[in-house]
Amino acid sequence: MAIAEHTSTASVAISRRRFFKLPFGVSLALGWLGLMIVVALGAELLTPYSFTALDLKARLSPPLLMGGSFAHPLGTDELGRDVLSRLIVSIRMSLLIALFGTIIAASLGTALGFLAAHFRGKVEQLVLMAIDFQASMPFMIIALSVLAFFGNNLVLFIALMGFHSWERYARIARGLTLAANEQGYAAAVRQLGAGPGRIYGLHILPNIASTLIVSMTLTFPEIILLESGLSFLGLGVQPPLTSLGNMVGYGREYITRAPWIMLAPAGAIVVTTLSISLLGDWLRDRLDPTLR
Repeated sequence: MAIAEHTSTASVAISRRRFFKLPFGVSLALGWLGLMIVVALGAELLTPYSFTALDLKARLSPPLLMGGSFAHPLGTDELGRDVLSRLIVSIRMSLLIALFGTIIAASLGTALGFLAAHFRGKVEQLVLMAIDFQASMPFMIIALSVLAFFGNNLVLFIALMGFHSWERYARIARGLTLAANEQGYAAAVRQLGAGPGRIYGLHILPNIASTLIVSMTLTFPEIILLESGLSFLGLGVQPPLTSLGNMVGYGREYITRAPWIMLAPAGAIVVTTLSISLLGDWLRDRLDPTLR
């Protein structure tokens, strides 16, 4: 008995050490994402200037590495605005949009997946039809149509980003819920008199949370790239607000004279999305029992 308990404790300890042993690339990704979170939370304290402050005398000043001054380490744009200050505020805006967009997509898709698995019949068919319709339409076209027809504001834009990839969560939630209903624990809780809210919220959802979390790490960088593309086209975040895609869009006109205007936010987009993708792959390998 004691030997069995000791063996079980040792195996749990080994599993924990394997889980928290991070590859070098994942460690770098976590470090970068931690830096981005700090920048987003402390944007007001970290910006050396107001992101809308103009200084026409210092317009198109080069960054420090290209012979510029310490006053503007990343240079200035065509209106003399500090690129570093705008980059910090843009990181906060892009992460905010991606975060809430991911939460909305995961919540909406999971709820619809639960509805389809619970009611079956016509409700399930309607949800599956909506999933197929969403999957068959390029989301960029849908976004362009909605923004062109209804206009653009930040709340509408975040809500629109939340409709990206919700069908992925709906498929996952429906499939895993149907599998859970066939297993003993869901039926046992149901026979004890638990209602649907308790069954799905306290029993099924925790068992499928790992798969949903991995899917969220895939959706997050997709929304960052989608926001960047729409802002690049002028249909995303509108002035005086700024985002990474917004900065890239304005900087493309000065790519030959002042490439730093575009390269700074473009580099932040690439490194951030790559870091989240690396973290998502690592989480998938650790949380998926079939890959252990």
